[in-house]
Amino acid sequence: MKTILIVDDEPAARYGLRRALESKYRIAEADSAETARGALATEQPDLVLLDVVMPLRNGFQVCRDLKSQEMYAKIPVILVTSKTAPSDRYWGEQQGANGYVAKPFTPDELISAVKRFA
Repeated sequence: MKTILIVDDEPAARYGLRRALESKYRIAEADSAETARGALATEQPDLVLLDVVMPLRNGFQVCRDLKSQEMYAKIPVILVTSKTAPSDRYWGEQQGANGYVAKPFTPDELISAVKRFA
């Protein structure tokens, strides 16, 4: 079973993502950029769902960091965020994001995006 790492500082958001995916994927969670680092090493995810708006280090920064490290560069990253302006999508692509899911989303939208990469 493939593993998805959900990185979001909001417990309710993590819960919603987990509930939409847990029947088909093993789910790991992190509530910040800092805890995501540890989870990446221990969980070895096949895909990362990454919120953009987080304290200290935002999802754009985290994505850029992941894609710049050889050991994590090939892990697909889908940004899951309320930031929906075209410039936000463009900036996410520039940081190396493989996909973008706008909040609010339906479970079908999320599953469709995840299936493309996991």
